[in-house]
Amino acid sequence: MNLLDQRVADTLSSQGVLAQTVPGFQPRQGQTDMALAVSRTVQDGGQLVVEAGTGTGKTYAYLVPVLLSGQRALVSTATKALQDQLFSRDIPRLVEVLGLPIRVALLKGRSNYLCLHRMEQARHSPESAQPGAQKALAKIETWAQSTRTGDMAELTGLDERSSLWPLVTSTRDNCLGSSCPRYRACHVNLTRKEAMAADVVVINHHLFFADMAVRESGVAELLPTVRVTVFDEAHQLNEIGVNFLGQQLSTVQLHELVRDVLATGLQLARGLVDWQALSAGLEKAARDWRLAAGMHRGAVRLRWTGQQPEGVDPQEWRSGLQAVAQALADLQNGLDMVSELAPDFQRLADRTRELMQRAAVFADTPNPEGVRWAEVSAQLRLIESPLDIAQAFSALTRPVSPALPSAKPLNDYEEDLQALMAGDPRHADPSNGRPGGVGQRAWIFTSATLGDEPSLRWFTEPCGLSSAEVMQVSSPFDYARQAALYVPTHLPRPGDAGHAGAVASLVLQALSILGGRTLVLTTTLNAMRSIGDLLQTQGDGRVEVLVQGQSPKRRLMERFREGGGQGDPQGRSGCVLVASASFWEGFDVPGDALQLVVIDKLPFPPPGDPLFEARSQRITQQGKSAFADHALPETAVSLKQGAGRLIRSETDRGILVVCDSRLVGMSYGRRLVRGLPEMRRLESQEAFEAALLELSMDATSS
Repeated sequence: MNLLDQRVADTLSSQGVLAQTVPGFQPRQGQTDMALAVSRTVQDGGQLVVEAGTGTGKTYAYLVPVLLSGQRALVSTATKALQDQLFSRDIPRLVEVLGLPIRVALLKGRSNYLCLHRMEQARHSPESAQPGAQKALAKIETWAQSTRTGDMAELTGLDERSSLWPLVTSTRDNCLGSSCPRYRACHVNLTRKEAMAADVVVINHHLFFADMAVRESGVAELLPTVRVTVFDEAHQLNEIGVNFLGQQLSTVQLHELVRDVLATGLQLARGLVDWQALSAGLEKAARDWRLAAGMHRGAVRLRWTGQQPEGVDPQEWRSGLQAVAQALADLQNGLDMVSELAPDFQRLADRTRELMQRAAVFADTPNPEGVRWAEVSAQLRLIESPLDIAQAFSALTRPVSPALPSAKPLNDYEEDLQALMAGDPRHADPSNGRPGGVGQRAWIFTSATLGDEPSLRWFTEPCGLSSAEVMQVSSPFDYARQAALYVPTHLPRPGDAGHAGAVASLVLQALSILGGRTLVLTTTLNAMRSIGDLLQTQGDGRVEVLVQGQSPKRRLMERFREGGGQGDPQGRSGCVLVASASFWEGFDVPGDALQLVVIDKLPFPPPGDPLFEARSQRITQQGKSAFADHALPETAVSLKQGAGRLIRSETDRGILVVCDSRLVGMSYGRRLVRGLPEMRRLESQEAFEAALLELSMDATSS
């Protein structure tokens, strides 16, 4: 064992500095095994993929060897919540305990930082006339005098969904760059300078891929100087990546352009151009184009293999898109007349040209190398993307050589990416003078869920990591003792009309025994609303029913944790939360606050989803089974993520209920069950109720 490996093992041991100084730290063999694998990869270079079960302590397992190595590192997460936790808690704690002279920087997307120039213009916008807006702007202006970072997360009381948020922050589209009068004081630029000087930089996957696609965030300049890159919550890499590595056009972009043109034109060039008419023309064109996509219940994805999305009237669609293009051209002419007056107008003109180019792309036939679809809700969004990130990501993570082999680019950003990774002499040596050269970069990928079989192909193949070392570390939790699995076979089949009502009835029965402490995860928004409505109307009021969408996500999570098992002034005994989508992962509630997780049905990918269908067709063309090699692994990973909400510590106890008889009645169900932790099985409704009663009695006695 070399020196770094020995230091890592000693640090994580029962006699190590963490056990002596960090409250609650417990040595775990799986954590040490993972940390030593990370240590080897850091020293030797290459790619390491680690699936680390819940409770492994994977954060320390990669941070300890990375920090002790002294190498410059980039750590990327899927969520801003984990990003903030790493920067504010985990890394500073380790740096202090280990006594390391390490500088750490946090880098978020541009829209997370206060834009001083836009803040100064905000009072002239129509949104500032809304009730309470002037008071909120005054609060922002006061905070702006004292903040060092400009990170909007510091500002309490302003939700990022607020209409004021985009007025005081910038995007790639509306940033003026070096032409901005507040460029020298810009929080984004100052933060990037700090990142370039730091030893460890914490970012998120969205920022990483945005930079791969459009060089928007400064990561492109940072990455060649970094020796080690860690992707935590790596299971989201592929889906996040395909949303960035392609082309998009939306009515949201058009409406934002209208808002900015109107505000800037009336403030800086009133009377020189008919801004009202030009803005109204583009707004009407965008609205009519959205109507051409048809009326749909909820949000839908439409296939798009020909000239227009399926189910859309061809003439109305072409007319709508042509009207948008013409309105953009008219706006361009107006902006050209005043482009010399202020840099704001030049940037607006650039945005208009970019949107015109995208409109031309979507007026043409789809790229056969990728997939195109339209997302229709209250807004309209067009997307054309690669099927996965394998081609771009393999070019990024392969060992760097003086000349990379040429490849047929899927997107026009790839040649720039390959040139970047080929080693631009203007960039610093990523070894920073330490052992290890340019061709020995280390790439670490980790998550609690990366597949349903030992090779983790579900993750490695779409990410282009064919040569990666793969490792699985089991959870230290005793699931057989701590958790139980119940599959109620008496419920209607998931496709039947009465299924949601039956799930709600089961939950109500459970609440009458457990008194809250329940999370209901649904696979669709319709099921979430149906079950939530039934629980709110049929419940007896003793348990507070929280439903996603009825309050901000952060408030829902806080209220659920507060209500779990403690009651409240109104005499309610706890909470049940009904949620979908984002609550399947990243919702961490250790202790008695959560003891029952109910999943309405197996989370199979929606069969009509264009991206899923395109990937399935490719797998079929390769001679493999679209169901066994694509749909089933996707389902297993999602199910494992949802089940992972239940047990979050060594002392947690709880029950997982999957209201889908296919889990025990179909042959593929055994594969899905094998992907779950090894919980004991409850074979009947009576056994389920007895287990609930036991949990309730234990909570009461404690």
